[in-house]
Amino acid sequence: MTFTGKLVVGHDGSSFADTALEWALEWAKRTNLDVLVVRAWTMRTAPRPATQEVGYVPPASDFEAAVKEALDRDIATTLAKFPDVSVETRASRGQPANVLVDASNGASLLVVGPRGLGGFRGLMLGSVSDFVVSQANCPVVVVRGEDDPAQSEPVDKAQA
Repeated sequence: MTFTGKLVVGHDGSSFADTALEWALEWAKRTNLDVLVVRAWTMRTAPRPATQEVGYVPPASDFEAAVKEALDRDIATTLAKFPDVSVETRASRGQPANVLVDASNGASLLVVGPRGLGGFRGLMLGSVSDFVVSQANCPVVVVRGEDDPAQSEPVDKAQA
């Protein structure tokens, strides 16, 4: 099988996303694919940028930069295990499912974890993973890993 596009990984900061990223980096190493790690954000979920002060709301580009910095920080340890894999990171404004479907255009593969930071305890597959499996423009791999998604607790995104 010949792959021509990047390997896209959705990463929201959850442990499931870390497991999916590690799987994707191993696959990229074996197939010589470049990797694009994507984090979706909205004004509600973005970390506060350093430029934000009382009475001043920074431009969206500052929020985007803060999200990208958080993403780069979150995945640095995992990326260090795969120094020969070419990785690009991107923070994209929008709802996660839509951002990942858009990122799947031209990709060889989209990799996600089974659950993210939110949702309801007891779900085996989160809403974003469920959506991209049926709507992505490329094959999708949902990496489950060792953790049982049905037993995970939702994480408050404001604290993540």
